[in-house]
Amino acid sequence: MRRPSYRPERVGELIREEVAAFLTGDARDPRIGFVTVTGVDVSGDLTHARVRVSAMGTDEEKARSLEGVQSAGRFLRARLAKTLRLRVAPNLVFVLDRGLEHAARIERVLKELKEDGG
Repeated sequence: MRRPSYRPERVGELIREEVAAFLTGDARDPRIGFVTVTGVDVSGDLTHARVRVSAMGTDEEKARSLEGVQSAGRFLRARLAKTLRLRVAPNLVFVLDRGLEHAARIERVLKELKEDGG
């Protein structure tokens, strides 16, 4: 029986750190606002990475931030090719992670229910 590989998770964490460092320090695109990398899912063959990002602001500002991050994708892939020692740098796909705002909405509703019922 083959043991499970944790390499995609390790590579995902390295990608998350590298993308986060770029967004907090080196990103010069004015569209990129306050963006946080919430997670990275890497395929088993390490050729594709889905980078989940969370952005602050209105829906329009979030869309603009995601657009700015996506435009930096090719640069980030080249940067990853230099820093990660992989045969092929993974293809990066950026998606907006709405998990944090969803959790905040649930908490707000629960708080309102508690106030109304108590």
